[in-house]
Amino acid sequence: MKSWKASSIVLLVLVWSGAALAQDAVKVDPSHYKVVFENESVRVLKIGYAPGGKSTMHQHADSIVIPLSPSKVRFGLPDGKTQDSELANEMPQYMPAGTHNPTNVGTGPVEALLIEFKTAAPGKAALPTSRPGLELKVLAEGPRAIAYRSTASPTFAEPAGSKHDFDQVVVALGPGSLSLSIDGKPAKTSWARGDVQFIGRGVAHEAKNTGGKPVDMMIVAIK
Repeated sequence: MKSWKASSIVLLVLVWSGAALAQDAVKVDPSHYKVVFENESVRVLKIGYAPGGKSTMHQHADSIVIPLSPSKVRFGLPDGKTQDSELANEMPQYMPAGTHNPTNVGTGPVEALLIEFKTAAPGKAALPTSRPGLELKVLAEGPRAIAYRSTASPTFAEPAGSKHDFDQVVVALGPGSLSLSIDGKPAKTSWARGDVQFIGRGVAHEAKNTGGKPVDMMIVAIK
């Protein structure tokens, strides 16, 4: 009897785990959700829906969405209700964990990046209110992170060995020339709209505006 009970418990756990995994957006809807970057702290997804495109019910962790186009989305909810949302271009939103089924009900494509937070609880790092050479404007804020619209001035530079006590996801908002070397790896020097880089807390890096013109980006700083 004990053996049967143990086997049954294992089976139930496996079934439950499979059901939970089936709700992951990338697994159930890979045509609309693609992984751009993932580590133990975050997962960054690229979202793309043509007009009229519809997903299937799935879930996300606490996250920040960064729209890269203006769009209108209808979210189907598990209780059968719907909720329409206007996503303004380059206006991020903090989204608590939840389950939904999106449909693009606008006339143009949905293009966005979704930064999902993977840690069990928010961190405790203090996030900056200013940084030398960087204009910071808070656009979205939640328990885990702040999304800033940021412009690197032509003189912006962080010397080799620079470190911060918070994670950063850097998203380019347009083409630009900015050199970013992380943990001694070869520098990324040319940026296109939507390019993503992750700078881990306590990781040495070096950055410099090399184009002589302001560079626009979104920085998501994670506690």
